[in-house]
Amino acid sequence: MKVALLALLGLALGALGGAALGIGAGLGWIEIFRTTHIDSGMLVFFTFMPLGAAIGGLGGALLFAVVAIRDTEIAIERQPVRRDR
Repeated sequence: MKVALLALLGLALGALGGAALGIGAGLGWIEIFRTTHIDSGMLVFFTFMPLGAAIGGLGGALLFAVVAIRDTEIAIERQPVRRDR
């Protein structure tokens, strides 16, 4: 359950971050390739933003799921070693 919830959180956060990075990449594309003003808005918001959101969502979900799965393997608190003399 914990893995699924963290994967959903990663999906949401990754999609938001990916969409923002997609907008930035789209604006960079427009500046570099001198796209016309009429097509520039459609290019950014219908191509780069959804692609960025999809890639970011999948990446965030995978990252958070891997962290949640490996959480059980990582010893957060060490148990004291008993020494009998």
